Amino acid sequence: MADADVITTVADAVGEESKLVENAVQELPADAVKELIHHQVCVRCIFRLFNIHEGIYALITPATLYSIIEKATEVEAETTKISQKSEVKSNICSVCLGVMEFSYRDHKDMLVEKDHAADFAMVVAESVKEKYPEIASFTLEVSLPTLIAENESVILSYMKKKYASEVWFQEKFSFEHIVSVKDALKQSITHSLETLLGVKSIVSDFRIRLTYEHVDATSAENSNGFVKCTNETVQSGDVSDLNFQLKKVGQPCHMTLTCSTAPVYIGGRYLKLSRNVSQTRWIIDDERKGEASVEELIGENILPVCKGDGYKFHAAGREDIDVRMLGSGRPFLIEIQNARHLPSEASIKEMEKKINSLESNLVRVKHLKILGSQGWSLMREGETEKQKQYAALVWISRSINDGDLEAVSSFKDLKVLQRTPIRVLHRRSPLDREKIIHWMKIEKIAGSSQYFLLHLCTQAGTYIKEFVHGDLGRTHP
Repeated sequence: MADADVITTVADAVGEESKLVENAVQELPADAVKELIHHQVCVRCIFRLFNIHEGIYALITPATLYSIIEKATEVEAETTKISQKSEVKSNICSVCLGVMEFSYRDHKDMLVEKDHAADFAMVVAESVKEKYPEIASFTLEVSLPTLIAENESVILSYMKKKYASEVWFQEKFSFEHIVSVKDALKQSITHSLETLLGVKSIVSDFRIRLTYEHVDATSAENSNGFVKCTNETVQSGDVSDLNFQLKKVGQPCHMTLTCSTAPVYIGGRYLKLSRNVSQTRWIIDDERKGEASVEELIGENILPVCKGDGYKFHAAGREDIDVRMLGSGRPFLIEIQNARHLPSEASIKEMEKKINSLESNLVRVKHLKILGSQGWSLMREGETEKQKQYAALVWISRSINDGDLEAVSSFKDLKVLQRTPIRVLHRRSPLDREKIIHWMKIEKIAGSSQYFLLHLCTQAGTYIKEFVHGDLGRTHP
């Protein structure tokens, strides 16, 4: 539905909604309504306080609402003030601070005033569509300053003290069923947002968050001398002057609209073909170590396609910069933060092809695909039980003999205790780790008696270099 159609639908609904509102207002106590208006409580908050919260007021302008209240409750003394207030929103609601009046200050500190909930919803929808043209659903979140709850508590306590003996209060007034400002705002704009965005509001990975903040909310006393007062203060003090008890405000809240999505996980396996490429960015004293990193070569070719704000690289284990990763490769995940585009299966194939055709030929990927959040747990599942095979070129100070070959081959499931290696102490906690060497064998090198290839199968996470040279006694045996 086009934006203009939404406004037309709203206009068509006003007449019918007005009748429903008028019927509901007929039962409101005139004196209490008049007093709330006197204390600058907006008409939508009056409806909330009296549990008229079926959304019937969301489509009607404040002028129409006040007109209905005037007619139904015969509030005459306030007519001039009401008319002025409906035309110029100079007096901010003392309870919702303008939130339910759809008045706020934007990111440029400009005053924005909307009469209809649908008008306000349109502002929100346009901002969302500008940055996120493709969404499947949304969740609406609202954050409000604590001053709103505090002032509402003051009003409710005041009404309880003054009207507790009234029949209408005993029969119809219920603190438990009052709709919060947060829920009332959601009820007012959610349907319009669904229409404008063309998607449903459900529990979604895409979140629209409206954050309201008030500049006076952190101070105990403002320039007008009105003090912030809690529910307990009203209950124990004099409530004859509610204006003094409420903290008055001259400006509506600042409203910030932010959108975010749950991370998109793209995973697969990588092969590292160079002995001069680190797994992640390695920069010491502003100096890069190695030609590049697996993290950058993969992540920076995926991020632009997903139109995200950033990425994080996760891998099932790691290898040193001078160690290649061959065979079937190492499992990894790229976590795209706040992605604005979910790539298709064809796009994923293009990503894989692009990475594998890089001129540097340092890294390759395979089995690239989009994974859900469960991809993280699947990558870690069984990590400690995995076995990995290595080949190390070893030099010893004497000539190798047949006995050495037999001795090394005889070890099966050898348990070793490894303290965190010196070379990684700067980034890993100093712990003792028990690992298993499942099997080993020696391959002689023709023409050399002191060099040989050591083939071994170990538990994942074993420090291979330290197992070979002992790391100054930090690996036993």
